[in-house]
Amino acid sequence: MKNTLPDSLSLPAPKEIEAAVRGQRELATYLSTRLETQTISIQDAENVSHQIELPTSALMMLMTILGEVAEGNAVQVVPIHAELTTQEAANILNVSRPHLVKLLEEGELKFHKTGRHRRVFFADLMKYKEQRDQQSQKAMQDLSDLSQDMGFY
Repeated sequence: MKNTLPDSLSLPAPKEIEAAVRGQRELATYLSTRLETQTISIQDAENVSHQIELPTSALMMLMTILGEVAEGNAVQVVPIHAELTTQEAANILNVSRPHLVKLLEEGELKFHKTGRHRRVFFADLMKYKEQRDQQSQKAMQDLSDLSQDMGFY
C-alpha cells in the first residue's frame, strides 16, 4: 500500500480554533498517562452517549493536534512508513526541491526510486531533519560561546 500526503490542507476556522482550545484543556484535565487505554464518551447528533476505548498514546497525539489547531495551524497526520515525493519532502524541510534532490544525490538523505521518480520515506526524512536541527543548535551554541569568550556580550 502506498501512503502519500493528502493534496490539500486548510487552516482551521475561528470556531474550530476555539473548540480546539477548550478540547485540549478538557482532555488534559482527565488524561491519565499511567494507563494503556482510556475510555471516553462521545455524543452523537441525537445526544446519545457512546463509550469508546482508545489507546492513551492516541489521546496524547490528539492533545498535540488540538494544540496545533488551537494556534491556528493546519495539521496533517503522516504514517511513519509514508513515501514522499521530492516536493513534499522539500516542503517539510522548508528547502527548494532542487536543493533536496542535491541532498539525495550526495547521499545526505536516503531515498529510493519508483520508476524514474525519487521517493523519500517519512521516517528517513524526520531522522535527517533531527540530525540537521541538532547540528544547527550546536553551531549556534558554539557561536554564542565564542562571542562570550571574545567579550562581545
